[in-house]
Amino acid sequence: MKSTLLLLPLLGTLLFSIPCVAQDMDNPGTYVTAVSKTLGAMDAKYMAYVSAAAHGRRARKVEKLRQEVLDNITDCRYKMTDLPMYKGDNSLRQAGIDYIKLVYIVFSEDYKKIVDVEELAEQSVDEMQAYLLLQDKVSQKLTEGWANLDKATKAFADKYHVTLTSEASPLGQKLETADKLDKHINAVYLAFFKCNWEDNQLVKAMNDKKVNDMEQARSALASYAAQGLKDLDTVKPFEGDASLIASCRRALQFYQQEAEKDVPKLTDFYVKSEEFDKLKKSFDAKGSGRTKEDVDAYNKAVNDINASVKGFNQTNQKVNAARSQAVNDFNDAERKFADEHMPHYR
Repeated sequence: MKSTLLLLPLLGTLLFSIPCVAQDMDNPGTYVTAVSKTLGAMDAKYMAYVSAAAHGRRARKVEKLRQEVLDNITDCRYKMTDLPMYKGDNSLRQAGIDYIKLVYIVFSEDYKKIVDVEELAEQSVDEMQAYLLLQDKVSQKLTEGWANLDKATKAFADKYHVTLTSEASPLGQKLETADKLDKHINAVYLAFFKCNWEDNQLVKAMNDKKVNDMEQARSALASYAAQGLKDLDTVKPFEGDASLIASCRRALQFYQQEAEKDVPKLTDFYVKSEEFDKLKKSFDAKGSGRTKEDVDAYNKAVNDINASVKGFNQTNQKVNAARSQAVNDFNDAERKFADEHMPHYR
């Protein structure tokens, strides 16, 4: 299961370049810089949280860092509140306060909602899609909040003739990478999850010997695999690295092979097994009234079912081995991919 990440929309990637002036809050450039630095103070602690979650740190460690993020957001809010209005103009200061409040709500209330949904996410494809959609909506909320702050900053700069120059800070670049990486992994992971979940339903139906359920799961699996392979063709490599896409494609090709070629053989065995059970029940019921034809038919059925058992076991063992390899390879590829591309930060 992927870690729950809340990604701020490039918070702190805008550096406000102004002429060197004395630290006088009556100077509009200095005032903009003070607001920017207050907001940017949230970045370092937040990036440490993102890095820990993405690199698989222990849940207790990640939760501790999230609490530290909340404390840090609160400190930033106090600092922003302590800033004076600029010559009676409270627009930029209030925009900063509003954004910090929004971030706090997201990391407390919205995060809890995401965690609650995460507990159900692996129960069905719909639940997983709802989980990822909720993350997208929360990210969009943050993006809109940042856009409002950015708009207020530019309006303030225009009003007081402050020149703003955007450039990425090292920390801002890490945040941007984390955001893009999470979106890339989500796109690939969903294609894998759909097939993996449906395959689990297929295995359950096989264990329960429910042929109709097996066929429904097989059909759905074939559909998910075919669509997933098409979807992967539209996913671009991340910074030139297509390894996660390739691993997912191999897994989906296994699921497609399983659904289209292997499962029909397994299903056929269960059908034959049901037919044999009926024949045996009828044969046993006849007792001393069995004819030579009955005995011959029964013996032939025994030979046929024994041959089918051998074929079933061979196919089933092959599928199980291929399944384990496909799933393990994808999970390993996902971990390696995140470790390779998610910036480390403490």
